[in-house]
Amino acid sequence: MQRPPADPQQPKSKRSSKKILLISSLFIGIVAAGAAAFLWEELAPNRMKVDPEYHELSKPVFYQGNYYKASAIGEKEGLKLPLELIQEWIDPTIIYEKSSDSVIITTKEKVLRLKTTELSAFMNEKPITLSFPVEKKGNDIYVPIEPLRELYPFEIRESEKSGAVLLFKKGDLLNWGKYNGTEEAQLRTFASIKAPILSSLASNEQVMILSEEEDWYKVQQQSGPIGYVKKADLVLDHEETIPTQPQSTSYVPWKPLNGKLNMTWEHVITKNPDTSKLGDMPGLQVVSPTWFSLADGEGRIKNLADASYVKWAQTRDYQVWALFSNGFEADRTSQALLTYDRRMKIIKQLLGFAQTYKLQGINIDFENVYLKDKDNLVQFVREMTPFMHEQGLSVSIDVTPKSTNEMWSMFYDRPALAEVVDYMMLMAYDEYWATSPKSGSVSSLPWTDRSIAQLLNTDKVPPSKLVLGIPFYTRQWTEETKNGKTTATSKTLTMEAAQAIIKDKKLTPTFLPETGQNYVEYKDGEKLIRIWLEDETSVKARIELVKKYDLAGIASWRRGFEQAPMWKTMQDALVPAKP
Repeated sequence: MQRPPADPQQPKSKRSSKKILLISSLFIGIVAAGAAAFLWEELAPNRMKVDPEYHELSKPVFYQGNYYKASAIGEKEGLKLPLELIQEWIDPTIIYEKSSDSVIITTKEKVLRLKTTELSAFMNEKPITLSFPVEKKGNDIYVPIEPLRELYPFEIRESEKSGAVLLFKKGDLLNWGKYNGTEEAQLRTFASIKAPILSSLASNEQVMILSEEEDWYKVQQQSGPIGYVKKADLVLDHEETIPTQPQSTSYVPWKPLNGKLNMTWEHVITKNPDTSKLGDMPGLQVVSPTWFSLADGEGRIKNLADASYVKWAQTRDYQVWALFSNGFEADRTSQALLTYDRRMKIIKQLLGFAQTYKLQGINIDFENVYLKDKDNLVQFVREMTPFMHEQGLSVSIDVTPKSTNEMWSMFYDRPALAEVVDYMMLMAYDEYWATSPKSGSVSSLPWTDRSIAQLLNTDKVPPSKLVLGIPFYTRQWTEETKNGKTTATSKTLTMEAAQAIIKDKKLTPTFLPETGQNYVEYKDGEKLIRIWLEDETSVKARIELVKKYDLAGIASWRRGFEQAPMWKTMQDALVPAKP
């Protein structure tokens, strides 16, 4: 069929206008549809629902808006928390000792030992009965909350709806908001209506407000989910402070009535001194005889104590803080500190000795210890101190200045030890030790100053606990030069012996500003004899450091190395200045 010819009467321009109008309408429609889609995409809320991050945990535990990687087990009174969670969120010092299959908890006053699967436990070595035991599941340890509640200031709230566990610590401030709508509000994964939905808030539901971000609050529901809700959907309801409980303690650390602590060590090798021959020591408050030492790796203790010495000391109003050393035997120390049972064996012997000899304190002197035993030494001190305090005994520990020597310095965890003990004695001597290849001062004043500052500033040892150990001895150095090489040997001198050399050789001491000490030297043939002196000048300068840093006091090594007038010098220097 043939198409009819075009109407010769219709102009060509009119036909073109209709076509343009049609195309324009089509374009406007497309644009409108695109705009509507765009507005819908931008303004319409996301309706997709997702599970919370912790959805694989059967019983999640939360603290301050964070969930722990492992679940709790049990419920209500039978609730148990993963040991690693307790270590991270409650007390990092709690340990699991594999050799005895025990969880060991130490606080300032208590030592609690919990053996897995057993309902019998020991609190300060006294038996207690648990309702629920420590439980082991594979490599995971779970600790019942019952004994934890007695030792730590925290609160547990367990959701009846989901089983989620919310942990709070005493003193925590909680901000609560309430959903004031009638229909459900959406809790989203991030602060946007385009974020997926985690959960819904019911009318009048209370949530914890964790933080805010522009028009949104980050909140946590009491059933666990943590997400974002619009500020407009919440009204601020109330603040809550988790109540604190006063920490009661019967132990009060001994402190001098006036001024600074003045202690001296009494070096006992095989027999105690004849006290009838000991002169007056004005200003002295504490004596620390070196009586106890580790005898073997099983934890037995060698005892050199003397009741008559204690009687003499206490008639002079001296406190007796007996020293307990590791004998400087690294292997023996490693074995003795390895298990709770061996550590407790040591502690019980020391407690028995303290009662027998009527002591007022124990001074711990562990030296030459493997770096691998660092944590075990801290654990021993943490376990020992509550027992000592229970008997009213002071606990102190001796530490060296900081250095890179593993077995003489690096094994001390000074911050951890300082948290536990009453006093920390800084043995600020042997800057140049007996076998040093180079001669020098036993303890120059700048070196001593730096050693103090490191413990205070780097290790945060409180100055009120830090006692400056000062030397009553020096060394006579002999330098010889052969084939262009100088060698140095030394021998120890008491203060009296050093002054005898000065008198015998008619020497005149010279003050050395770089060491803060008096110094003498003389020739013996081709040999050069050098002595950096410990005397009234150096002792006064050390006490000035005690005042400069407001330290707890001084401890001198050792009685018998001093000259008699030194006691009055120290007494006068330690007296606080009158206002």
